Amino acid sequence: MEISRKNKYNDKNYYTNMVDTYTENFNQVLKGLDIVKDFIIENKLIITGGMAIDYALKLKGEKLYEDKLKSLTELETREVAMQRAQAALVSSQQKLLQSRNDLIDARVELNSVQAQYRDEIAKAESDKMSALTNLYDAEVDVTKMQSQAATYDIRNGMYYILAPQDGYVTKILSSGIGETLKPGQEVATIMPANTELAVEMFIRPMDVPLVKMGQKVRLQFDGWPAIVFSGWPNTSYGTYGGIVFAMDKFATADGTFRLLITPDLNDNKWPEALRVGGGVNAMLLLNDVPVWYELWRNINGFPPDYYQGLTETVSNDKKTTK
Repeated sequence: MEISRKNKYNDKNYYTNMVDTYTENFNQVLKGLDIVKDFIIENKLIITGGMAIDYALKLKGEKLYEDKLKSLTELETREVAMQRAQAALVSSQQKLLQSRNDLIDARVELNSVQAQYRDEIAKAESDKMSALTNLYDAEVDVTKMQSQAATYDIRNGMYYILAPQDGYVTKILSSGIGETLKPGQEVATIMPANTELAVEMFIRPMDVPLVKMGQKVRLQFDGWPAIVFSGWPNTSYGTYGGIVFAMDKFATADGTFRLLITPDLNDNKWPEALRVGGGVNAMLLLNDVPVWYELWRNINGFPPDYYQGLTETVSNDKKTTK
């Protein structure tokens, strides 16, 4: 459709150029006719002037012939010259008439060409408008079909519930076939496919001030023995290392606070067979203190002193010695 519209537009330009060409040729014919006309007029004036002179000389020659001063031969010579001048005048007049006829023919041809190509240009304009109308109608139809396709896609999408990310279904909350779901209704629980494992550890409120981010934790996973067996290579590490990654800002329903423990990259790698929901025992390291201090702490309900590193341990030992 677009190609046809361009062809019609090109045809219009072609016809316009043809009219311009004929107009230019006609103007050139007019210029040539003016030149010929001027030339004929000049020749006519020259011939007329020459004829007047010849006629005067003829009269003078006849007078001289009557007076016996000129011979008959000289008189006839002047008459022949006068006849030639008259013949040249007639020829120039005929050329002028022929040029006028050519001008009339050129005007008739120009009018015919203008009328013909005026019709062709009008037809090309009409075809162009028709092509544009068809183009706009096609665009409207395409837009309408695109809107319908989008509506069908939305309707088809209502038959499926898509998860926000890739994962595994761990629990189906709405079971059955052909059930109607309400907006916002829970359908299933999904575990992400690509996740980083972490351990949930719950502590009492009195122990919260003693926990710091990055603190070392030892973990014992269910199914992996804490005692090393020589017949279980690459698995019998006993406990695995972890660090405190985050702590909730609010307490749980039972009044405890949750810690997230991530793998310690400087320790042994956690087992590949670990699954979400498995059991684990978490242990935070404590400082070495005297027995009486431990008894006094339990009686007063104070939290234990957590292990902070080698420097603080040495400092506490010195204080105990004193």
